[in-house]
Amino acid sequence: MRWSTWFTNHRTAYPSRVIAAPPADDGYRMHARVDRGRVQLLTRTGLDWSHRYRRTVEILGTLPAQTAYLDGELCALLPDGISSFSRLQAAMDEGHTDQLIFFAFDLLYLNGENLGPQPLVERKERLQGLLKRDVSGLRFSEHVVGGSSRASFPSGSIGRTPLATGAFGSNQNA
Repeated sequence: MRWSTWFTNHRTAYPSRVIAAPPADDGYRMHARVDRGRVQLLTRTGLDWSHRYRRTVEILGTLPAQTAYLDGELCALLPDGISSFSRLQAAMDEGHTDQLIFFAFDLLYLNGENLGPQPLVERKERLQGLLKRDVSGLRFSEHVVGGSSRASFPSGSIGRTPLATGAFGSNQNA
């Protein structure tokens, strides 16, 4: 089974009110599949874009995991740290994708263990542990926590908006 198919089949419906959401980074939503030294960057529709982002693939290959499936967003940052979709597109057009950042916000599979049924807060803790080394081009992404009308943004997330929602203490996917 294709991992993108696995991911699609294991998503659950979101509650009507926002509990936790990864901030949108004005980038490309990507799934990173790590499988015994082979890394793929997949779009949400399952297209393999690994060849477009070789540096990001190299970085993800350094993770201390035999197998993993991460959900995240590939972004280009402005000097002030805010993401810019136009800068991401320019980096792709010019072939300068080595400075892009993969913001990982969920960990759905790790070393043979399906983490999808676990509460999001537990998956986030496992993801944070996986990303504990400071690696240029790879960052842990906090979630926005709050109700649907108000949300508490983590520090450093100014200008970011939720892109998906899930119950933080449940097994909702983000």
